[in-house]
Order: sequence, then C-alpha cells, then structure tokens
Amino acid sequence: MRVTVMGSGGTGGYFGGLLARAGEDVTLVARGAHLAAIRAKGLTVKSRLRGDFTVPARATDDPGEAGSADLVLFCVKAYDTEGAAERLRPAVGPDTVILPVQNGIDSAERIGRVLGPGGVIGGLAAVSSVVAAPGVIEHRAGPDIIQLGELDGRATPRVERVAEALRRAGITVQLRPDIRVALWEKFVLICGLSGLTALTRLPIGAVLACPETRSLYRQTMDETHAVGRSAGVALPDGITERTLKFFEGSDPAIRGSLYYDLAAGRRLEIETLNGTVVRLGREHGVPTPANFAVYAALKPYAGGATSA
Repeated sequence: MRVTVMGSGGTGGYFGGLLARAGEDVTLVARGAHLAAIRAKGLTVKSRLRGDFTVPARATDDPGEAGSADLVLFCVKAYDTEGAAERLRPAVGPDTVILPVQNGIDSAERIGRVLGPGGVIGGLAAVSSVVAAPGVIEHRAGPDIIQLGELDGRATPRVERVAEALRRAGITVQLRPDIRVALWEKFVLICGLSGLTALTRLPIGAVLACPETRSLYRQTMDETHAVGRSAGVALPDGITERTLKFFEGSDPAIRGSLYYDLAAGRRLEIETLNGTVVRLGREHGVPTPANFAVYAALKPYAGGATSA
C-alpha cells in the first residue's frame, strides 16, 4: 500500500515507522532538521515495548512527490489542518483514503471542506510518542491503538483495507461504527490529561496525587463529557471514572502533548482542546469553569514561546 504520512512527528513518525518496517511503501512528509535527518540516516524509533529500530523511508517536504497515495495518515497539529490539506492535493487521487489521526473532534470535517468529504474517514490514536531528536521518535506509552470508521457508520471495503494494512504493521485496530462517539471519548481524556499536565507542568501521577489538582482534573473531564452530551453525542456514562482508573494503573510519568509543546516553546493546540470545550459549552448552555481556567492560563502561550 502506498502510504503518505502527512506530519511525521511523534504520532505520524511512530506509526509511519511501523508501516515502513512492515514493508509498506511509505513517504514521510516532514520539514527542517527532522526531514534532513530522516533523509540522511533513516527514521529511528525507540520503544521499550517494541524495541528500537531504524527504517530507510522516503522523506520529503512535498506531499505530491510520491504521487497519488492509497492511504494518507494525516497527523499534523490541529492548527495546521487546513494548510496541510491544501498542500496534500497532489497526493490525493479518486481512491485515496485520508485517515486523520489528530487531537480534537472535527478533523475530518475540516479536511473535507478543503479536499472534499468523500475521501475522508474518521480516526484517532491512543499512543504517547514524541520527536526526541531530529530523525528519532521516542515511543513512551500507550496501548498503540488506532480506531477508525466511516463517519456515517457504514462498514466499507476501504476501511477494511486500511485496517488490514495497519494490522500487518502490528498496530492494534478497532473498527468503530460510532467513530464520533470514539472521538469524543478521547476528547474527554485528552482535555483532562493534556490540559492538567500542561497547566501544572507535572506528570499525571503528581496531578492525581494532589487532591486539589485531582479534583480539577476530574471536573475538566466531567465538563467535557457534559458538553458532548449536550451537542448530541451519545457518550456513555462513566468515562471520567474509567479514565482515572486507567491512569492510576499506568506509568505515573505520562504527560499530554500540550505539556511537551509548552515545554519546547512550540505552538499549542489549546484552541482545539479546552478552548473548544469552552466555546461549545457557551453554545449549548453548559458551564465549563474548569476548562475555562485551563484555557485562560495557557492561552498566552498559544503561539509558542514568543507569545508568553
């Protein structure tokens, strides 16, 4: 399968590396020192769970260089979505499947407004991985699951083909007829995890160990859940409790992507995460004071280090 990874950072580089190792025809779209390192030495993935490996992979800053893709793994930061979708045009043919693996709840719709909705399916990933150095992806934690499905809930051959390619690479795949529910379930988790680990500059273990920050973490997730319900998403009960239980049994050093971007002085996806909860809460009449506190405290850093 011809795979273009649009955004080869922590998530895209990790899954792209696994696909390349499995023998898929992978093109990694990257930039700057990261691109130069991959071109010179290949892509290295360091993982306690899967072992370390290096793969030679085609790398470029031009998505159209490899021609029309069978699958686009769309992994750019949420604030770059429209611009990246426009640049992707030369790589999108009539049968190309675009699988967004991003934070947030509306990636597929945003990509569809640029490239047309027909090629886009819904998706999300559960993994913690970062660019540790140019050309090097460090896989830190996560069940390594990609969930995907058609936005209208249909079972289609193209979704099965994508799922099979991911499974060949050793990636756990869950096919979801309710992919919008799955997106919101992750959204509840990530608004709490990323929001609180960035706000406190602490890993999740320390957040949960302090009763006051634990309470704020819980409230952030509860508000996000309530906003989703008010927006018409059939979210199940108990997401907050299940998430707390999961992280209580996980590596206490886990942090969310907002923290890593904040620490590195990069732009933040705060508008896509807690900012979206606040806006939708206002729209649907749901109070969101915890999410507003996270949003307001991190908003000065939204543009990166120079904006603080």
